Amino acid sequence: MRKLPVLFILLLFSLNAHAVHECGSPHLSITSDGHAGHGCESLKETDFFYGDPRGDAPELSVRGRHKVGVRTLQLVNLNQLDILSYSEQQTNPRYDRKLTIEVWYPAKLQADQKQITTYSDVLGHGASNPARPNLPFRFGGRAARNAEADASSKSLPLVIISHGYSGSRVIMTWLAENLASKGYIVAAIDHTESTHADAESISSTMINRPRDINFVISSMAELGQNSGSFLFGMINAELTAVVGYSMGTYGALSAAGVGASQGAVDYPGGVPGRHLASLQAGDPRFEAMLDKRIKVIVAFAPYARAGHWSTVGIKNLKVPSLFIVGSQDQTTGFAAAQWLFDNAINSDRYLLVYQGAIHEVATNPAPPLADLHPREYAHYQEPAWDNRRLNNVNQHFITAFLGKHLLGNSSKYGDYLKLPVMSNDSPRTDTSDPNYWKGFAKWTAIGMELHQRRAQTVE
Repeated sequence: MRKLPVLFILLLFSLNAHAVHECGSPHLSITSDGHAGHGCESLKETDFFYGDPRGDAPELSVRGRHKVGVRTLQLVNLNQLDILSYSEQQTNPRYDRKLTIEVWYPAKLQADQKQITTYSDVLGHGASNPARPNLPFRFGGRAARNAEADASSKSLPLVIISHGYSGSRVIMTWLAENLASKGYIVAAIDHTESTHADAESISSTMINRPRDINFVISSMAELGQNSGSFLFGMINAELTAVVGYSMGTYGALSAAGVGASQGAVDYPGGVPGRHLASLQAGDPRFEAMLDKRIKVIVAFAPYARAGHWSTVGIKNLKVPSLFIVGSQDQTTGFAAAQWLFDNAINSDRYLLVYQGAIHEVATNPAPPLADLHPREYAHYQEPAWDNRRLNNVNQHFITAFLGKHLLGNSSKYGDYLKLPVMSNDSPRTDTSDPNYWKGFAKWTAIGMELHQRRAQTVE
């Protein structure tokens, strides 16, 4: 038998190692519309989907009792500031801002209908970036596309998801599907001019994030009140949570009342024309746009560039907050999260720390296509943690946090948050010990910290 060259053997092994996607088929096939197919045309309910529990998933990460539907909606926010068109000759340009959102909800499925869908996204950063070109891909999800909503589910709390810069509305499907199965209406935003496909100057992100969030809250509230809507009667926007990742936390904090500092407004090379003043703490325009329907926030790898927030401004965060961060975050920095946590003195707040993790603590696992593009792989994947593990732990703590602080069910969820600070100090084998991290299987409460502080004063 003729021996194969070592290089060929290695190449063959590499291809085989990467040939199977969670959808179950070779991921290098290209569909007619130019997407990496990933075998999503033949998805099965037995396949693994992002957000599914690993064997070591903590207790509250499991899906809830509801079947899940998903729909894509197009919104238009009329007459908004077009900051990208700003010039000395045109200091207040306006445009109708188009937004795409993905909505997950409790669903009523037909007998032959499966909880399977396909999501589309691209690798890359912006439409015209030769260093990071758009590379389309697809992946599977555990939700039924355009399914009938379960009308028996009434007045459900609303969760808004705001991605990073750049990102997409489907980069956190692990969370959106999970929460919808537990009786939440979830709306994830494609922030125009800030997605993988269309990222532009960060000025757009700075001006638009809190406005996008507030607009989507209002749009979802109207959807719930419209008798012709598929979600009629199902949305209680008065109970809204905002989940942000990276620059999404900037939007979440701003929408929740934390205004920009004077230094941020005056920052050279920042938002032109001092338009950021409209989001400054104490500015009447900012005060007028605040949405009291936001009752809690979850902030992954939070944005806190030096000087952007002030100690005075952060005191305006008066809703309960959960900060989730890696101890080695190289992008926004662990110190930034610590500063927010320390200075948000009027918020009942938690700080969940993954020891050794960097910035990518909130995304889906890297799609297989990213294996061929190291820069894009790093955009998704934690080097020290398995992202599936992170997703499960995040599901657990977010479920507990929302259950206690949004639903007001402390008796059911409070003990999952009342934990010793260091998970490594909890008993390894005796889950009945009062110092054990509740909800974790034996030997699995490793490598985490959970700090918590009560609000000093809430007016």
